[in-house]
Amino acid sequence: MTQLSIGDTAPDFTLQLDDGSTFTLSEHRGRHIVLFFYPEDLTGGCTDENIEFSGLYQEFLRRGAVLVGISPDAIESHRKFRSKHHLSVPLAADPDHLAIRAFGLWQMKKLYGREFMGLVRTSFIIDADGRIARSIRATRIKGHAAKMLAALDEVIAAG
Repeated sequence: MTQLSIGDTAPDFTLQLDDGSTFTLSEHRGRHIVLFFYPEDLTGGCTDENIEFSGLYQEFLRRGAVLVGISPDAIESHRKFRSKHHLSVPLAADPDHLAIRAFGLWQMKKLYGREFMGLVRTSFIIDADGRIARSIRATRIKGHAAKMLAALDEVIAAG
């Protein structure tokens, strides 16, 4: 498993977005990028998280940041999810776990005594130079989007 630290160069990747376009991390150098990795479309916690990020989407844009949600779900799932909940944040599909593994988020998890591999819900801020500026594990879903916006403000202020 990859262990990324603050200051490391963010691993580059290209994923398909739910609007049919592609997102390549390195193509956004020169801007701050906020990536939030979430486990699954159309589930309670992931729905809450995506609705919160969508509610703050314009605030991220006002700061000049690129915001993208990433999960292992397929594009069709993302499209249904966006439509059902009127989400504004672009959603990237990573069914082969390319970005998820590169960021070290495909890990052994335990739930109700059962162990399984899964995505660890985590968000990253990538600075304009393509380096990891923040990595925040979402231990509480409620308020996580606001926490990421505040962290982005800190990164921008630190210059």
